[in-house]
Amino acid sequence: MPCAGRVSFSAMDDLEQLYQDIILDHYKHPRNRTALHDEEVMADEENPVCGDQIRLSARIDEDRVVEVRYDGKGCAISQASASMLTEVLKGKTVSEAAALIQHFIAAMRGEREFDPDFPEDLQALSGVRKFPLRVKCATMSWHGMEKVLQELGAGRS
Repeated sequence: MPCAGRVSFSAMDDLEQLYQDIILDHYKHPRNRTALHDEEVMADEENPVCGDQIRLSARIDEDRVVEVRYDGKGCAISQASASMLTEVLKGKTVSEAAALIQHFIAAMRGEREFDPDFPEDLQALSGVRKFPLRVKCATMSWHGMEKVLQELGAGRS
């Protein structure tokens, strides 16, 4: 009979592999990544430590995020995180999107845990918390989207 420690270690390995697969899928097959025009870009973010660069754009209609796009270059974590962001924010109200952004950033900083119902793709990035220098890679696009929502919110009457 296998010991309980061995079973949980194997389960942890499986979970880590699943999470790595999710991150690599978003990196190799990015969602909503397209060239952006200067007049539509709402936020530029850069991580000079590792050379990541992200440009973000969003469109809001009747207080709902209807489109989120990005372009950029950088490590698998920064690019996968941006891809995940574009998928998870579509269809959310501006306040729901802002709350989700705050939750993600706080969880990545270790200030809170991910809620159980938090999107699985985003939870895949939780392993990054073990590497504090890489947290910036994972949160860079989220900080940029905070700026986009603030700018778009400021432009509404």
